[in-house]
Amino acid sequence: MAEMRSLSLLVLLALPCLAADSMPPAADRQLARDIFKQIVEIKSGYTTGATTPVAEAIAARLKAEGFPDPDIFVGGAIPTKANVIVRYHGTGARKPILLLAHEDVVEARREDWSLDPFTFTEQDRYFYGRGTMDDKAQAAIWIANLIRYKREGLRPDRDIIVALTADEEGGGPYNGVDWLLKNHRDLIDAELALNEGGFGEELNGKRIDNQVQPSEKYMINFRLEVHNKGGHSSMPVPDNAIYHLAGALDRLSKFGFPLKTNEVTREYFARLADFQAGPLKNDFTQGSQGSTEAMTRVAAVSPMWNSMLRTTCVATQLEGGHAMNALPQLAAATVNCRVLPEDSVEHVQSTLERVFDDKQVTVKIAGDVSRGPASPLNPALMKTVARITDSLWPGVPTVPVMLVAATDGRFLRAAGIPTYGVQGFFIDINDIRMHGRDERLSVRSFYEGQTFLYELVKSLSTPNSGP
Repeated sequence: MAEMRSLSLLVLLALPCLAADSMPPAADRQLARDIFKQIVEIKSGYTTGATTPVAEAIAARLKAEGFPDPDIFVGGAIPTKANVIVRYHGTGARKPILLLAHEDVVEARREDWSLDPFTFTEQDRYFYGRGTMDDKAQAAIWIANLIRYKREGLRPDRDIIVALTADEEGGGPYNGVDWLLKNHRDLIDAELALNEGGFGEELNGKRIDNQVQPSEKYMINFRLEVHNKGGHSSMPVPDNAIYHLAGALDRLSKFGFPLKTNEVTREYFARLADFQAGPLKNDFTQGSQGSTEAMTRVAAVSPMWNSMLRTTCVATQLEGGHAMNALPQLAAATVNCRVLPEDSVEHVQSTLERVFDDKQVTVKIAGDVSRGPASPLNPALMKTVARITDSLWPGVPTVPVMLVAATDGRFLRAAGIPTYGVQGFFIDINDIRMHGRDERLSVRSFYEGQTFLYELVKSLSTPNSGP
């Protein structure tokens, strides 16, 4: 183990672009890495795993560091879906700050990956494993930095609360944030919360921006069904349930919702234009002013930017038929939509029905639809993030962003707790592996993010240094 740790530090020292002042002290780096490895290797998938082992492992670490039992809460909606919350006490001059991350991960199968998704692997200057980016890196860093504050004797003017929660990916009745708000709001009530959702973007090896995320899309799952009387496969007819469904999905694949901007995305692209040169600069500027032609060119550069500029709907699951030698009596699909905050549920559903253009294809909402308001852009928070960003990555702008996915921040925002996604991890906008194969986070970004979040929370929690 000692040889492995020495090798890890040698690799870290050999990395380019790692300024000494962007790295945490060696002992704190190792602590964060150890926690990261431990929780990545706990299988906490929504359906095949449990979050309770993560919560218990973190609670044990905190107790070993001297955090009192009354300041640590482990519990959840059911025994396998525990959350862990720890409170580091300040003077109480201001309301607490809440640091949120989730313990659960999207399912991953070994046969789909090049590496074992539940073995923490450091390779080619990346950390690989399910949850490395979504969201166990931030979870590990919140805990490692909290321990560091305690070791250093930090005396904040507000309580610092860390909440690692269950079932962000799966939602439903076991969702940790929703359950905590309904049953133990006092444990997580805060003036503001910092969460996942805002990260640093890179393109072709160049850092583009560091994001603060005050708003996000909301999600609707639609179930498409085609029912048919079926029959013997030796006597096929044109009226085939699978063909009806396939036709509808083919039309969806060729359709795009209109491109447009809103308050947050206009500011995002306008800010990016200030730091670009060449054609992208003009496209960002014109797109932020409403040019459809410019937005079309921007959307073609990256799936991320395309998703920021429109509501998107995509087929994610299929089922159909009941026997190899029978005409199908049912063909069904799930279409997952990520919806701009200003687009209504009714608008999305009616648009899809028009695109499918087949009365035999029924379209129904599957599950609940939850959405929250945007948090107000906080000038003092933006200024603090910008100052720390510029100190670590000179010249990289801080920009507000609308997340194209959804987070548990929607529950906090709906409950009146302003929530901002901010992480300080940089990822290539054309190599985003969250929810996909061989998920990874660069070693450089993990440790620089550790420094960034350490400085940010410290600035927001000590006198005369935050909003």
